[in-house]
Amino acid sequence: MPPLTRWFIKTSFVYLILSLFVGVTLGAQLIWNFPPASINLTPTYFHLLAEGWITMLIIGVVFWMFPKFSLQQPRRSLRLGWASYILLNLGLLMRLISEPAITSMNNTFPLWGILLTLAALLQWLGGMAFVFNTWARVKEK
Repeated sequence: MPPLTRWFIKTSFVYLILSLFVGVTLGAQLIWNFPPASINLTPTYFHLLAEGWITMLIIGVVFWMFPKFSLQQPRRSLRLGWASYILLNLGLLMRLISEPAITSMNNTFPLWGILLTLAALLQWLGGMAFVFNTWARVKEK
C-alpha cells in the first residue's frame, strides 16, 4: 500500500472518531447544554463525517486501487496526490474552526467568514487536484 494511501486512510479513521465524538457532543447539548447550545456543531459533524471520514477513505482507496496510469507513473503524480491531501485537510481544519465560531458569534466578526470562504476554496482546490490526477486512470481495459 503506497504511503499516500496510508495517510489518507489513517487520517480518515481519525476523522471518523472525531465525527462520532461530535455526534455524542450534539446529543449532550440537548441534555446538559454543553458546550453552549449557541454553538451549532451540526455542520461540523457532517463535514467531519462526509469530507473527513468518507471522502478521505475513498480517495485513499482510489489512489491505491485504480488502474495504473503508466508503468513509469502508476499513480500519475505523487506531488498532485500530496497537494490534494494537504489542501483537503487544511481546508477541513479551517472549516472546523470557522463554522462553530460563526454560529457562536452570530457572524459579527468578518474574519470568520473570510476563513470559511478560504477553507471552502482550499477544499475545492484539493478536490480538483484529486480529479485532475485521477481522471486519466479511469479507462477501459
